Amino acid sequence: ISGHRTLLGGYFLVVDCSQSCSDTEVFKSRSDPSMLRHLTSKITATGPITVAEYMREVLTNPVSGYYVKNDMLGADGDFITSPEISQIFGELIGVWCVSEWMAAGKPKALQLVELGPGRGSLTSDILRVFRQLQSALNGAAVSIHLVEVSPKLSQVQAECLTGERTQVCVSDKEAVYHTGTSHTGLPIAWYRRVEDIPKGFSIFLAHEFFDALPIHKFQRTDKGWREVMVDIDPEEPEKLRFVVFPAPTLASTTLIQADDKREHVEVCPEGGVIVQNLANRIVEDGGAALIADYGHDGTKMDTFRGFRGHKLHDVLLAPGTADLTADVDFSYLRRMAGGDVVCLGPITQRTFLKNMGIDTRLQVLLRNCHDASTRAQLIQSYDMLTNLEKMGQRFQFFSLLSRSRLKGRVPLPVAGFSELGLQ
Repeated sequence: ISGHRTLLGGYFLVVDCSQSCSDTEVFKSRSDPSMLRHLTSKITATGPITVAEYMREVLTNPVSGYYVKNDMLGADGDFITSPEISQIFGELIGVWCVSEWMAAGKPKALQLVELGPGRGSLTSDILRVFRQLQSALNGAAVSIHLVEVSPKLSQVQAECLTGERTQVCVSDKEAVYHTGTSHTGLPIAWYRRVEDIPKGFSIFLAHEFFDALPIHKFQRTDKGWREVMVDIDPEEPEKLRFVVFPAPTLASTTLIQADDKREHVEVCPEGGVIVQNLANRIVEDGGAALIADYGHDGTKMDTFRGFRGHKLHDVLLAPGTADLTADVDFSYLRRMAGGDVVCLGPITQRTFLKNMGIDTRLQVLLRNCHDASTRAQLIQSYDMLTNLEKMGQRFQFFSLLSRSRLKGRVPLPVAGFSELGLQ
């Protein structure tokens, strides 16, 4: 939060959290008036809302939520993810999945579960690896399970992963709302919640998933921690603003660690619940989870931001037309995972990919590629993924593993988190 401005009527401390890079007038004409009207009506009726409630409404409101009505990925969208940049990224994640399955003793069934699969690019690349390593998978019953709340994106994923194969639309009351068969003949099912995934040995993947979950924001004050809320600007009724709630809230008294030294804290309780769920599943059924996201280990403060057209966008301006995100606090996820699983990381994307052998894979692709423009694109993509000034530093990898995974006199190294010395 960049600064306190004034105290109005002894009630709210107004805070300036604007991170806009664009002129307000440019966006007014492109705003979603229905979402703004919905939010102002809610605030008028009940008072200021939490940042978590604001994010939830803006991103996943069933009528006009950003994720519900948009395909926001790719060059024409608001952001591009690593799987969209290079096939190598997904291939190495696929190798990681097979490596952890083998380290678990090669269970007869393998459920690949991706949370927030985007356009389906990551799962598509992983399935290509599974096909190439068919002999290593040794006849295991592989199935794909995708957790997706966006109807628009689930259609895009189905087109990417199943092609012409028929998808079955099931009743809204069912846990599964789509089914299909992959290009390689594997069953695929779509769910709205992690809790609906069938029991069984599972490899869980969450790439740029946790950063979009709703956060609560807190500001340290002379009277202790207070929650940052979203309110209507009294001087401009069609504009929203941040305020600091004057009294403690349930969230401000329960979500912050007593020894936290920061001036501003963001907490994602929904992310904590999901991690607890994953940890419980790993303990009960075996498996592993790999989380890759913008993040930090409990050090950053104000990271809440918006993206529109690949540029930073004021989070309160034209709600419903831009993606909202906040860096993942991996120290919080580790705490919520509990002591029954082992947590590895976070480590930088550069370190993880280099440990997974990205340099070797790049050389193989370059050796087999004779088109100059394709070679240049491969090198550029590699640089984007690993350069510390680009995605190499900002993206972090974090893993949950069963405690039994690291038992034994000489436990197998965990791919990506150990240097494997690939040649």
